[in-house]
Amino acid sequence: MNSHLDGEFFLNLSCVNSQTTRPHLAFKNEASARANTAGTINALFDIFIRRLQSLPPSDLQRPCIMKNNLHNLKRIHVLPQDHNFMMELFMESFNEFNTDPNVKLILTLTKFGQKQEEPLTIAELVAVRRRVCCRCERAAMSRVVKKRQADPKVVQYVWSAIKVIRSQKQIANMDRISKYLSRVYGMHPKETSRQLVLAVKDGLVVETLTVGCKGSKAGVEQEGYWLPGDEMEQMSEGNKDWEKESHDWYCFECHLPGDVLECDICFRVYHLRCLTDEFRPRDTTSHWQCAVCRGSKRRNFTKQEMIIYLRFILARMKERAIDLHKRGKETKQAVYRRLIHTALDVDNIQENISEGKYKNFEEFKADAQLIVHNTAILHGARSDQTEIARLLYNDTCHELNELMLCRNCFHLSNARPDNWFCYPCVPSHELVWARMKGFGYWPAKVMQREGNQVDVRFFGHQHQRAWIPSDNIQEISVNVQQLQVKRSSGWKKACEELELHQRFLREGRTWKGHTDERQDEAESSISSTSNEQSKSSQEPKSKKSRRSQPQESKEEEPEPEVEAVSSSQEIPTATPHQPERTSVSTQTKKSPSSSSSPAPRMLHRATQTLNEGSCQNMCHDKYTKIFSDVKEMMKAENKRETERVLKEALDKLRVEMEEEKRQAVSKALTNTQTEMERKCKQVKEKCKEELMEEMKKLVNQHKQVISQTKKKQWCYNCEEEAMYHCCWNTSYCSIKCQQEHWHADHKRTCRRKR
Repeated sequence: MNSHLDGEFFLNLSCVNSQTTRPHLAFKNEASARANTAGTINALFDIFIRRLQSLPPSDLQRPCIMKNNLHNLKRIHVLPQDHNFMMELFMESFNEFNTDPNVKLILTLTKFGQKQEEPLTIAELVAVRRRVCCRCERAAMSRVVKKRQADPKVVQYVWSAIKVIRSQKQIANMDRISKYLSRVYGMHPKETSRQLVLAVKDGLVVETLTVGCKGSKAGVEQEGYWLPGDEMEQMSEGNKDWEKESHDWYCFECHLPGDVLECDICFRVYHLRCLTDEFRPRDTTSHWQCAVCRGSKRRNFTKQEMIIYLRFILARMKERAIDLHKRGKETKQAVYRRLIHTALDVDNIQENISEGKYKNFEEFKADAQLIVHNTAILHGARSDQTEIARLLYNDTCHELNELMLCRNCFHLSNARPDNWFCYPCVPSHELVWARMKGFGYWPAKVMQREGNQVDVRFFGHQHQRAWIPSDNIQEISVNVQQLQVKRSSGWKKACEELELHQRFLREGRTWKGHTDERQDEAESSISSTSNEQSKSSQEPKSKKSRRSQPQESKEEEPEPEVEAVSSSQEIPTATPHQPERTSVSTQTKKSPSSSSSPAPRMLHRATQTLNEGSCQNMCHDKYTKIFSDVKEMMKAENKRETERVLKEALDKLRVEMEEEKRQAVSKALTNTQTEMERKCKQVKEKCKEELMEEMKKLVNQHKQVISQTKKKQWCYNCEEEAMYHCCWNTSYCSIKCQQEHWHADHKRTCRRKR
């Protein structure tokens, strides 16, 4: 377990079993690493630091140990002359520490790049402790898989270079690719060479030996690079292992290549450095799941509720997703699918929502994050496209947080029925008077509380949200006169909305969306069906036996109802040519003495026919009523389903129409902007031409003026136009100037003949 101290030394600390010959065998799992290393070294350093702080004054005068540094636990240097002293002190601390006799502490100090021991130099003991505690990564390292190594952004640069070079009928060799990337993207040739070698290893660029056919390289073999999927690759390798890859090639957190950790459930991979301690693997035997798969096990709402809520969030996502994927059709080519393992866009998310594939919100959130991941791979982690995708993901997370905070508020704020803010939620929100800075008290609902801050949503026209200090919150029961508010029209409307909300609270009136109505209808239909079943089970068994009597044996026991009807007389045995008479003969086998009297037999037939007819009418009425109720219920259900389908179709048409309208407006704006730019360009060119013409005129006028000026003579004294010539280079405008200049200077230099 190595800890880099001060840029020059390594402090090697390990704690292993005495019988172990090689220290690395102690790190079979995290439990042994924590038990045998981290805990021992932590306790040992605690004792060591306390012993340093309790040194006598004579030892504290050493140049390497200063009391203020000991109290602050900053830097502690041990110079070579104090090496033995510090080691003895450290060993005393180790002996004082009651460690396991089977555990052996190994402490050495080596200089970076060397093997010999050097004088002990300990810098920042607390930092050393923290680093030692966190170096239990042996179990995670054994699960790391080597994936791609080339930067996907640089790979796309190389692809563009190869396309340009190949389009010029040239061999895309290292020199040409390096010059192109240096000229277009400003990449250093060494970095280009390194990334190109990695891209070849990753299978993203195909390297071949090509013979030159023209120029100075004609007939000379040279290395050439091809795009994956070209005919040269089909001749050389031609495999498509990238399509069979089960996991992504790039870290889902930083979107870069390297040695990654694969999730055992999904396709995502992560760098160890990108994982927090909570999600790092504990040992090599158990399965490891990423944060997305761990969170996707929870169910949030029912399937129908999920579809309704996710459609609201999807509508917000579409607003952000308009500017995504501006690279057009080229990103859909096969060569780009080598970079994107799992392609996904907003349209795919909409299909998944319609098909009800999302079991919880974590899966939906993961798909939004996948859009960020794919965009970062194609455009770069710091590109404008990736920033838009991150904004889309942040908006999605915000909407999900709002949904988890209160689903009633979320549904109503998106559905926007009449008086939507007045309907109470379940559970209802606390009502308060809230005051923002610079405003008066205003009625509001409390959404959540965090410490001294309260998240409220105000009544009124816009229903704004704000975090208000708890000092600016008053209970709704406080008298309005004490608040001293300005009763504006907006405040009055907010109070009216508050009164309506309070009335709904008193009446117990809540908003029921389509999901609640369907649940209530399902519950009512289930309860009505169960009631009918219970009623039918409570009926006498004779009614049930009458329906099945023609199919049953004649040796059944007599029903109580029939015995009650025919108990006042003896019933003779009759010929069983009708189902009713069969039941009667079955009941009258006990009285054979009555078989000789025909008159009672005729009387019984009349009575039996009357009773059976009335019973049949009762059964017919009962089942007719049941069938009519079921028919009405099915009609109502069919009507509701038809209305739902129509509403969904209308919503879909409305969304499509809005999308077409938005596209038409966008197209019109684009055309208008293009036309304006064209007009502006024409005006600029015209103005430029006029300016050039005007400048030419001014230049010509200036030349003419200069020419006329050169043809004139000028007074040597006052520089006005001259009239009197004196000598070869001297003239004057007046006699006064001539006299002044003559007496001042010219009489000594004048060359005119006298």
